Amino acid sequence: MRIAGLFLICLFPLPALGQETCADLPDRSTLVDGLYDELRLAPSPGEAQALSGALWEIWLDAPDARAQTLLDQGIALNRIGARDEARDVFGQLIAYCPDYAEGYNQRAYAAFLAQDYDAALADLDRALARQPRHLGALTGKALSLIGQGRTEAAQEPLREALRLNRWLSERALLTGPMEEDA
Repeated sequence: MRIAGLFLICLFPLPALGQETCADLPDRSTLVDGLYDELRLAPSPGEAQALSGALWEIWLDAPDARAQTLLDQGIALNRIGARDEARDVFGQLIAYCPDYAEGYNQRAYAAFLAQDYDAALADLDRALARQPRHLGALTGKALSLIGQGRTEAAQEPLREALRLNRWLSERALLTGPMEEDA
């Protein structure tokens, strides 16, 4: 695993350290609001999936080239199962871009896959503090709480995610009926 991680670091060399802080996050609130409005009204799982994909494109578009390289490197490491290395790279991304929610969300995902639910929940809370409607962070929080055996506590973030996208497969994890918004 470590050899594969080192190989990926060679493929994705870290950007030059000349810039100390990341660029400002672009304001995409109008676009995101529109996508969520469409998502709430999506008539089918397929349409909801396409709209969720558009949200993921926004979330995975880092503020600048250095942040994008770190994000891409961490995701690649996570895909090959190099969880510790991925978490280290996401930690570098967070140190560089502390306001970028996806750094926390991706580090939480690596922690979740390692079954380190405490670390995942801490990072998911940080991601949600920056992007309260982040579907991946909301469902990740619900799944992490379930991983800890806290099914009842998982219901709040799960219901919040389902208010945004009623077609989520995680709907099956509800312990009671989902109230419908008027």
